[in-house]
Amino acid sequence: MRILIVGGVAGGASAAARARRLSEDAEIVLFERGEYISFANCGLPYHIGGVIADRQRLLVQTPEAMRARFRIDVRTRTEVLQIDRAGKFVLTRDLATGTERREPYDFLILSPGAEPVRPPLPGVNLPRVLTLKNMADMDAIKAKLDGGGVRKVAVIGAGYVGLEMAEALRERKLDVTLIELRKQVMEPVDPEMAAFLHQELALHRVDLRLGTAVKGFADEGNALRVELGTGESLQFDLAILVVGVKPESRLAVVAGLPVGQRGGIVVDDTMRTADPAIYAVGDVVEVTDFVTQQPTIIPLAGPANRQGRIAADNIFGRHSVYKSTQGTAVCKIFGLTVAMTGVNEKQLAEKSIPCEKVYIHPASHASYYPGASQISLKLLFDPAKGTILGAQAIGRQGVEKRIDVLAVAMRAKLSVRDLQDLELCYAPPYGSAKDPVNYLGFVATNVLDGSCGVCHVEEVTRPKPDQGLLDVRDPAEVELGMIPGAIHIPLNDLRSRMSELAKDKEWLVYCKVGLRGYLACRILLQHGFRCRNLSGGYLTYEAKLGLFAKPEHTEAELVDDSGAQQAPQPLESNVPAVRIDACGLQCPGPILRIKQTIDTLQPRQVLEITATDPGFPGDVRSWCKVTGNELLSLQAQAAGTTAVIRKQGQAAPAPAALPSGGSGKTIIVFSSDFDKVMAAFVIATGAAAMGSPVTLFFTFWGLNALRRKECVKVSKNFVERMFGWMMPRGTDKLVLSKMNMCGAGTSMIKAIMQRKNVSSLPELVKIAQESGVRLVACTMSMDLMGIKQEELIDGVEFGGVAMYLEQADRSNVNLFV
Repeated sequence: MRILIVGGVAGGASAAARARRLSEDAEIVLFERGEYISFANCGLPYHIGGVIADRQRLLVQTPEAMRARFRIDVRTRTEVLQIDRAGKFVLTRDLATGTERREPYDFLILSPGAEPVRPPLPGVNLPRVLTLKNMADMDAIKAKLDGGGVRKVAVIGAGYVGLEMAEALRERKLDVTLIELRKQVMEPVDPEMAAFLHQELALHRVDLRLGTAVKGFADEGNALRVELGTGESLQFDLAILVVGVKPESRLAVVAGLPVGQRGGIVVDDTMRTADPAIYAVGDVVEVTDFVTQQPTIIPLAGPANRQGRIAADNIFGRHSVYKSTQGTAVCKIFGLTVAMTGVNEKQLAEKSIPCEKVYIHPASHASYYPGASQISLKLLFDPAKGTILGAQAIGRQGVEKRIDVLAVAMRAKLSVRDLQDLELCYAPPYGSAKDPVNYLGFVATNVLDGSCGVCHVEEVTRPKPDQGLLDVRDPAEVELGMIPGAIHIPLNDLRSRMSELAKDKEWLVYCKVGLRGYLACRILLQHGFRCRNLSGGYLTYEAKLGLFAKPEHTEAELVDDSGAQQAPQPLESNVPAVRIDACGLQCPGPILRIKQTIDTLQPRQVLEITATDPGFPGDVRSWCKVTGNELLSLQAQAAGTTAVIRKQGQAAPAPAALPSGGSGKTIIVFSSDFDKVMAAFVIATGAAAMGSPVTLFFTFWGLNALRRKECVKVSKNFVERMFGWMMPRGTDKLVLSKMNMCGAGTSMIKAIMQRKNVSSLPELVKIAQESGVRLVACTMSMDLMGIKQEELIDGVEFGGVAMYLEQADRSNVNLFV
């Protein structure tokens, strides 16, 4: 028996090795147009970036080793030109000599793979426009980079290879612009999941251009000009085109073998084509999607290897079938890992397949064990049967493990209910007693059973007239942002404040990641309310709407005294050099800890601090602005609010960012005397009317002016209750500092104000707020005096010393009342 194999790498090389293991007598010939029959295609970007330093490690199998171990006739640098199906031979050409030969076969296996898409754009074939498919392409790119003179590179296409190339180029300290026609990177995941990748790319200084088309290229001698659909014209030293691949099915088409709509060769489940003597495997074939059972193209190495083995089995009479493709895949993007299996929500919508979805954001392992990080998981399932349709995950560790488990569950046709019962490894360094996969099962089963309905971002952004939004997060988290129109009642206060919620509305409830929202819904449902929980919480809302803060990195051109451009600075690690636990410290404790620690760090090192002080979010933002340090991220977590700060160099332009002597007005309200508070608000409203930004900072006794006039039920100890009884509650209860006369003087001045048409103090407070005056309550003073956030009027901000000092630096008037 004579078996000819066209193409090596994953499918062809696997078919050749399997055929030899099944028969010592068969004559096996493998033709490869390039120099290498089996190389690690997925490792090419990592050699370019220097992570895989030894080029030889990419060679999985050499022609010499294949000949020696498997007695296979390997012919590299040989192109198959034509298939004669009637005569059962192929026409080949030796690319070194040009010699053409006819090679007969009993069975033919086609594994030519896929070729990079080169759109018909002006200048697409210029020498500075490269693609990446094989070792030769890798060598060409690396030679350009190693040769010097390359600083700015455009990567066109943000799929697997495009993202890996962007990372590799940043590893080489190059300026990278990533251009993608779609409005997200990594098309196999849904947009709200891709948002985490967008943030990571921005953090690593990749200039991400989404929804942007490339119109053409132009050679400008020492540079390449890239014309964009936005009208921009950008200059680069090199462009790498990775906009996708298409099946290299020309041989099959010319031979009359059927191909699908996307150009893939049509095969049955034994990998046989319409010709019983010809098989096809790998990226060149059309496969059946595991979920939709419809034809598709999914070019992945794992399926190609299995298909090569299956083709060889069937040639030798061993019935073996390919059981469709799930599209299980994983990709590293700087510090993040993204993985997926099955179909995404976009594909389900296109095919009108009904689905439900849930999101969770658990820790990668037991949160009390050091090093735990967040994983964001999305699960898609049939709303009636609970069949798993797809899953996506993004995080810094433990991501691929969870997707692998879910991929096996899909293959075994388990439902989301079965995920609850999976017995998975647990030890604090590796997982949790309730693994994220189990957790997905709990959440999805609750939805199926009606224990708690879920709602999604599309609904909370456009609530119906009979719906209301309820935020059950803690006050410190709300400081970081909330969904417009939501009512805020912390979960712990929900039972005592239910009277504030109308029973004729359906309440769409949310917290940070979904757990507290679920607990709130269980409480409300048992008290007769209609409600649903926002799956994935506020974090998913931020991702869906693209609200993540994008670090502003301006890598300015570095020029030495001669005017020559210097080498770019190395990319700093974003792994914190120091972690601080400031939980329990009151203002200004956390800020002082930051200052003390930052002073010990080198420029560009990173500090991570977690604090529970409610004023910390506002304080840390202000502190970074004032000092010129960079706030990389700010996130509310169960343990408190965590800030990640990068220390700037000694020449950080803090003064320029916050010029002193501005037009602002800052007033510290220390007193609770009626006349003094009145004067503060008169000045504030007058200054605001003149166009000045105004901040009133209330501390100690001045906080009483911000108290609600009605009694608010909050948990207090005995001393705090005593303070509350003795202090005035709100502006109506404040008295004059002089001539009060047991309240008679205060009543007289209020009467005179009414006759003179002077706004009352409560009216002045309202006018001030409407005029944009910021009312800031000192959280340290609140804690000392037993005043809770719920007791203060709406619209008050919470902060500390740093927030006040920031505003004072912006002001040309600073008063103490």
